[in-house]
Amino acid sequence: MDADACPVKPEIIRAAAQYSVHVLMVASFDHRLKGQEGIEVIQVDRSDQSVDLFIANHIRRGDILITQDFGLAAIGLGKGAVCLSNRGQEYTDRTIDFLLDRRHTQGKLRRGGKHSKGPKPFTDEDREFFLHGLTKVLLRLQENRPV
Repeated sequence: MDADACPVKPEIIRAAAQYSVHVLMVASFDHRLKGQEGIEVIQVDRSDQSVDLFIANHIRRGDILITQDFGLAAIGLGKGAVCLSNRGQEYTDRTIDFLLDRRHTQGKLRRGGKHSKGPKPFTDEDREFFLHGLTKVLLRLQENRPV
């Protein structure tokens, strides 16, 4: 998990315990996170891309990546991971190109002086939608595991 700005840490911890999966939270030293049973915390330096680089270098096929970063999600997909946003949207090979293009276009507009609203506030409904999406992915991956 890209844990620096992840608002669904409690939901991830709860789902991980329910499905007996290991969680790796990667965050900069600016964020105080504590490990617990089944939850490993990796702290990296605070430079701009340290968390993303650590995840990109360690993610493997079959992992689940929780991130808001479309670029990191694209890397995760390329390595065979299942990637979810913190709002429960599953990134796919079909959707990631559109999302990256939209991010690029919006960045160009901002650099040209156009201001956007930014993301909408995170709600309890977003938490529920995320938990539902994560549960669906965990069930799907468990069903596909060899016995």
